[in-house]
Formats: sequence, structure tokens, C-alpha cells
Amino acid sequence: MEEGPRLRTVEKYKPPYPLNKFPKEFAFNLGRELVYVLASRGTPRLEGPDWEEIFARLVGAQWKPSNVGLDDIVLQQTAWGAKTVKNRKPSTVSKIRLISGRNSPVYSYGDREISDADPKELGEKILAIWNERVAGIRKLYRHVRTVVLIKSNDLLEAAIFEFETILYRAEDYRWQWNKRNNFEGFDKRRNQHIFTWQPHGSQFTIIEDVPDDRLAIRIKKPPIVDRGKILKAIKFDKSWIEIIK
Repeated sequence: MEEGPRLRTVEKYKPPYPLNKFPKEFAFNLGRELVYVLASRGTPRLEGPDWEEIFARLVGAQWKPSNVGLDDIVLQQTAWGAKTVKNRKPSTVSKIRLISGRNSPVYSYGDREISDADPKELGEKILAIWNERVAGIRKLYRHVRTVVLIKSNDLLEAAIFEFETILYRAEDYRWQWNKRNNFEGFDKRRNQHIFTWQPHGSQFTIIEDVPDDRLAIRIKKPPIVDRGKILKAIKFDKSWIEIIK
């Protein structure tokens, strides 16, 4: 029997840039975006979709909000989920909590009495729901990342970092209820709190370590642009408005 044809080794797809090594001018361009937000809105309001759109534009990717929230930004075979979180000191904070979806054993497994469930089994189900989502996205893209914007309350300081969006091995964690009736998962090896799950609403939170080599920037507060001047600059005309009812 003849052997099959010899094939050239296919080079593995490389992401657009190494993890946390953002493209040239990324920091400057992000600062400019924040200045624009503050000048045009007048309030330090920047929500999740804003960050998704800004990040996609800065790295030359496509912004395509998804229900899963793990592939809101896509560039070839790399996908990002984007998160924002507030902190007083973005440049120095060491840990943050990221809301990472709703993991409901009642919906996914038909469970009824959560309070009576075995902690080990309940924890395994909660992680299995997360892992199923991540595995589904990883079937579509070679690289799946989460990019986080840590923002100060006044939006004048910000930090950005990425991490690989991973699956978690259930056997590496132990679970217990806390005094507030929330369910917490701990890394067995380090005895470190990693997950929080709230039975009311099924909110799943992951605690992430912020790397020391995060990208951090600080901007000067810009003056607020007058609305009238903006409308004048674009030559606004009354005829642009049609009152339907």
C-alpha cells in the first residue's frame, strides 16, 4: 500500500501581536479616545460596548457584539471578550473582579434545590457551563483573549491588560458558601479565592490577578465642548428634524 502524499508543515497561526504587547501608538491613541469621550460627553461615562468599539478600532479589528461576550472583537483568527471595571488606582491595583456571565444550573441542568446541592457537584456544574461557552468559541478561533480596561472614577487614569480566556479544571477547585449566601470557589493549591457565584441571578464572577506589566496611562482633563459649537461646526439645519407624530 502506497503512503499518502508528503505535505508541507502548515505554520501555526500567530496572533496579531504577543499577549499584552499592544500595537505601536496604542497607548497614545487610547488616551486620545478617552480625551474625546470626556470632552464630548462631559461626564466620565464609558461602558462595556464603548470599550469594545474603541479597542476594536485601535487594533484594526471588527466589532461584533455577541450574546456570549467572549468574541465581541474579531481580527482574523483572534477573538477578544472586553471587560471594564472601576478602581481608584488602575496603575497599581493587584486584583480585580470580572463579571463573567450568568451560569444557572437550574436552566442548564434542570436543578431545583440549589441550597441542598452538594458543593462539589454544584461547583463542577457552574464551571462546566463556563467551560462549554469557552470551548464553543475556541472551536471558531485559534486565539481567544479577554482584554480589560481598568478605569478610575474620573476616567483620567486607566490600565489595560489581556489574558488568555481559558477552561478551568473542576478538580483544581473547592467550593463553599460564605456568610452572605454566595458560593465561592478556591484554588486548592494556593488556597486562593477565584470564583464567586450568586444564587439569586446566577451571576458568575472571576477574580483576576493584574500583571505588573500592564499598560497604564494618565490624561489631562479636557474642556467640555459646547453643544452649540458642535452643531454649528456640522452646519446643523432645522430641516434635518422631521416630527412624525
